[in-house]
Amino acid sequence: MFTQTRRLYPYLPFLAGVVFALLPGCSHKVAVLPDLPKPVFGASATKQVANSSVQARKVSQWLSPAFNNRAWPDGAVPSNWYPPVPDRQWNAIVVHHSASPTGGAAAFDKQHRQVNGWDELGYHFVIGNGTDTPDGLVEVGSRWLKQKHGAHCKTPGNFYNEHGIGICLVGDFEQQYPSAEQMEMLRKLIAFLMNRYNIPPEHVYGHGELKSTQCPGRHMSTNNLRHWLQRQDQIYASSR
Repeated sequence: MFTQTRRLYPYLPFLAGVVFALLPGCSHKVAVLPDLPKPVFGASATKQVANSSVQARKVSQWLSPAFNNRAWPDGAVPSNWYPPVPDRQWNAIVVHHSASPTGGAAAFDKQHRQVNGWDELGYHFVIGNGTDTPDGLVEVGSRWLKQKHGAHCKTPGNFYNEHGIGICLVGDFEQQYPSAEQMEMLRKLIAFLMNRYNIPPEHVYGHGELKSTQCPGRHMSTNNLRHWLQRQDQIYASSR
């Protein structure tokens, strides 16, 4: 009997997990967005960090065919997502909302110059909501093309402006949710940036997680976004 019990030792953690999962009320549930796109990274795909290039690169090796074909039939990331100058050392991604019902890169660039007194648009990317630009359109800011520091997240030491990529979704997400098109393109853009600069999901933040602000709004859950980036396969299995 003792010998048989010793033989079971290697399997005890697994058996305990099975019993725990079957007990009522013990399962751990994580809130996720109700309607998610196909996973960006396949279950067996490996992350790849591309070198600098102005040419569009095929990324079908880490984009699922369904997601890829829905976004760009030719399977290529837009060439202007690749900066035409040497890459800056990016370590984080910061998500914002515009806190306005309308807008786009041109309108925000004008506001940042005339009202804020900045030299140009503070964000690196702006994702439209169908007002000034088409819903889900990713506009590339002039700072990104220069690989210039951001002006979107002032903190002590200014780390998140110096090394954080600023992405702004047009809309007031205190009042409404981002559109499905905006969220799909946000995930694709973040997945591209994570792979290119080896940024882990835990370094994707909402603006309000880094300083005292309501941005990007109560209807934009960065917890859900990180959960999706970390566990696409589990989410995909329970998604439509």
